[in-house]
Amino acid sequence: MTPLEPLPLATAWLGRPHLHLPACPSTNDRATAEGRAGAAEGLLVTTDEQTAGRGRLGRTWHAPVGENLAFSLLLRPARPPVEIPPLTLMAGAAVAGALRALGFDARVKWPNDVLLGHGAGGVSAGRRRKVAGILTEASSLGERIGFVVVGVGLNVNTTQFPAELADKATSLRLARGGEALDRGQVLAAVLAAFEPAYERFCALGPPAAVAAWNEHADRDLRCRVRVGERDVEGVTDGVSADGALRLRADDGTLHLVVSGEIVPAV
Repeated sequence: MTPLEPLPLATAWLGRPHLHLPACPSTNDRATAEGRAGAAEGLLVTTDEQTAGRGRLGRTWHAPVGENLAFSLLLRPARPPVEIPPLTLMAGAAVAGALRALGFDARVKWPNDVLLGHGAGGVSAGRRRKVAGILTEASSLGERIGFVVVGVGLNVNTTQFPAELADKATSLRLARGGEALDRGQVLAAVLAAFEPAYERFCALGPPAAVAAWNEHADRDLRCRVRVGERDVEGVTDGVSADGALRLRADDGTLHLVVSGEIVPAV
């Protein structure tokens, strides 16, 4: 297990200060508590063991002790509440961009998954598997956003996954043929990519997030999918200006999907 203190940060403000906890239920929950107590923007919360980590739609995030990265960032964007959801797209793009700079074939999948392409460890050519997920949670103060917590789970050194995840998940170590990585260096690279992306978002709003997402989107942008349990099926057609998934039904109707489980159509 490589330590997360001190971090080799190259950022100006993001990740400063850094609160590291040997174990905690959820880094998002701790960052939220710190935000309510008045913590400054840029706070980074990390842990070696997250005992109640969660992903999108209430899922549990598989995170063996000390192998991967589980961290949360406290942000205070001066943007209207309606513009906050695309932050998830921006965060995913920042993670993918950092991983690509480290030599990995990383891509983003709407709305919050980062995928890796072919490599070792059973990741076959042409098949992408999930290496990271993003969970963004906003806290309101009246009619404005008080702060936003962006949580990231990133599989760094895990080599074995539960049976139900074996054909869906991967790690940086598996993609690099079994070579272990320094978690602190990976985290520092992600923060270095995140800081300027977030600053562009604060200046330009959702268009900056959508542009970043499109830059790192999975090449197979047009595929047939179904939206969870809703009776909506069609071909994906990128994302809208506000970050919603564009889904073109067989009758030509364009649906804008803002939430829900996206699964391949049978």
